[in-house]
Amino acid sequence: MSDYRLSEDPADLDMDHVARWITTDAYWAKGRTREVVERSFANSVPVGVYTPDGRQAAVARVVSDYATFVWFCDVYVDPSHRGRGLGTMLANWSVEWAERHGIKRVMLATLDAHGVYTKAGFAPIGHPERWMEIDNRPPF
Repeated sequence: MSDYRLSEDPADLDMDHVARWITTDAYWAKGRTREVVERSFANSVPVGVYTPDGRQAAVARVVSDYATFVWFCDVYVDPSHRGRGLGTMLANWSVEWAERHGIKRVMLATLDAHGVYTKAGFAPIGHPERWMEIDNRPPF
C-alpha cells in the first residue's frame, strides 16, 4: 500500500478510466452515462489512488453539505490492484475528510464490502427504521 499515492486533486483523475469503471463494471452504476459520471465527480469531492508511475488504481468521492453529512460513494478499485488495502485506504480517507471538516456522520452503502468498511470504523446503520428512500434505479 505504501507504494500508492492518494490525491484529492480532481486534475489527477483519469476520467477515461473512472468513467469506464463506473459505467461498465460497478454493479451500482452500470448504464450511467459518461456525462453523468463526470457531472457527479465534478460536484463532489473526488479522491484517487495512483501507482508510483501515476496510473489510476482506485477512485471514490464524497458528497457533503460541509456541515452535517457525508455520503461516501462510487468506491472502485481496479481489479488488478484489489487485495492491497486500497479500499480500506479510501474508507479511512473518507472518515479523515469528515473529521477535518468537523462532520459527525458519514454514510455509505455496500453490497459486499462490509469487511473493508468495518476496518475504517463503519458499522450497520443505527435505527434503520428511521431511514427512507426513493430508488428508481433498475435492479442490480
